[in-house]
Amino acid sequence: MGSFGDVIFQVSADKIRTFDDFVRNNADRWESHEIIGQKPKKEFIGPGLDQITFNMRFDANLGVSPRKEMEALMVLSRNGKAAPLIIGGKALGVNKWIITGLVHKWKNIDNKGNLLQADLEISLEEYV
Repeated sequence: MGSFGDVIFQVSADKIRTFDDFVRNNADRWESHEIIGQKPKKEFIGPGLDQITFNMRFDANLGVSPRKEMEALMVLSRNGKAAPLIIGGKALGVNKWIITGLVHKWKNIDNKGNLLQADLEISLEEYV
């Protein structure tokens, strides 16, 4: 299905590690030049950095350890490692991506403190 660095998105009989609510934002850079007595003039500066957000659900009943999965992504984030984002065998963007934010949501914990189900919101930004 795809990958982000060492994180493989996959759906199989043994394991489900995928994403949903995928959103990609891109905005170009423009500058406004003020002109006395006239409307401002716009100048195209160049493309901006694309941003991507998506959610991942980790569920022990679906063959993954939520805590290990989230920690692996946190290591990528804290190390500032840039990695390609590949979906359907094709790279998104022309560059690599960095994690700019992770929101951990612990959903289900058993009576021994094991995390059984969690959601993770991931924010990426294009890295040039």
